[in-house]
Amino acid sequence: MTAQPAITISTLDYDRLSNLAESASRHAPEVAAFLLDELGRAYIALGAPNGPVVCMGSKVEFRDDETRTVQNVRLVYPDQADAQQGRISILTPVGAALIGLSTGQSIQWRDRRGTLKKLTVLAVDNAADAALEAAG
Repeated sequence: MTAQPAITISTLDYDRLSNLAESASRHAPEVAAFLLDELGRAYIALGAPNGPVVCMGSKVEFRDDETRTVQNVRLVYPDQADAQQGRISILTPVGAALIGLSTGQSIQWRDRRGTLKKLTVLAVDNAADAALEAAG
């Protein structure tokens, strides 16, 4: 893999996601390890990150750089996930890849089959209702 982009995570997301990844290490070890790696390399912002940064509850538009397919999703906790509604769990490979990215950044990640993928964030919406839903 190439060098990964710099990412920023709020202290609130960092604390919650660290605990979630630790507890998920038994039933989803690969995704939990990837999420912990991402958290480990993140810049931890004391408050809300500046600018359009993917946080829990964010609406994200991203492109699969291989297929050029664009998707619009909301990043949520596992109990709120619903693929039909475009709500993807942080405990999926793509969810863990998105956390902390800013508009325009790209990241390489491995899907559940181990295939190397690359995505680019096109837009991030952190409206107030997104934060409320994430706290759910």
